[in-house]
Amino acid sequence: MRRQLMCSLICVVVLLAVRAGAADGGFAVQDKAGDHADVLLDGKIVARYMYGFEKSTKERLTETFKPYLHIFDAEGKAPITKGPGGLFPHHRGIFIGWNKISFNGKSYDRWHMPDGQIIHQKFAESKADATSCTLTAINNWNDAAAKPFLEEQRTMVFRKAAAPGRITVDCTFKITAIAGDVVLDGDPEHAGIHYRPANELTTTETLYYYPVEKPAPHKDLDYPWVGMTYTLAGKQYSVVEMSHPANPKGTKWSAYRDYGRFGAFPKAPINKGETLTLKYRFLIVDGEMPAADAVQKVCNEFTGASEATPKVTKLISEQPKPAAPKPAVPAK
Repeated sequence: MRRQLMCSLICVVVLLAVRAGAADGGFAVQDKAGDHADVLLDGKIVARYMYGFEKSTKERLTETFKPYLHIFDAEGKAPITKGPGGLFPHHRGIFIGWNKISFNGKSYDRWHMPDGQIIHQKFAESKADATSCTLTAINNWNDAAAKPFLEEQRTMVFRKAAAPGRITVDCTFKITAIAGDVVLDGDPEHAGIHYRPANELTTTETLYYYPVEKPAPHKDLDYPWVGMTYTLAGKQYSVVEMSHPANPKGTKWSAYRDYGRFGAFPKAPINKGETLTLKYRFLIVDGEMPAADAVQKVCNEFTGASEATPKVTKLISEQPKPAAPKPAVPAK
């Protein structure tokens, strides 16, 4: 009897060890159907793709009107990116949108989302192994009548990054004009592929890094990458967004706000039945920004180029101007 009990205990211990090894070895995906998909690395959440859509109330519609990607802290406990609410509630983690989309003689805003939604349809691919994880989602971009005029295939590939980085996320957006000719347009503040840190960051400590010696962030075009460091609950986090050379030329970047929203603004026409492909890599770092040569190495691996390490300039974020004093009211 004791021997049987001992064998049973050993089997349980072995089974738990095997399960723990599976959970702690490499990447995995856990999907909470209809709401979000978690990407795990060594048993810890590194990212959460928010794709649920619900219109039962105005609040839930606002919370779910477009899919986006959360990035989590190194412990896998909480996002270091922003969700609904807070300053500019339409900003969400890693997200995509344009505030001036021309289609069928009308203009649609798929940044602020006032009159339509981007709705998840299905996952075309979900796979994970020891070295990477791939999620591919199919999304409909709807007009005001809830009819899709764009179909988006969003592929996110997660990999471990070489130290001092933690992970890289390669985002490929394939956008097809399914109902007529479309023009994606807007401005750098309200269009493109952007990263928004958590709303609780310390705004006076946001830093930006440009791969040029004398940056003019409001005027320069076609940066190969831009970096940002922000402080959240006393900890520093750094992120670099890298643009693939196949992306549209003439791209402006918005990278100067103290609340940390930054990203690339490509604009392009898409003829009916044709597809625009956009490719970006995000390097996620716990701590200060890595040295320029380390960032450029990751960028070259992404683009397949052999570009030399650029001169990098670090600038503090633009601080809001103080409000003008109110005029004195004469005493009666």
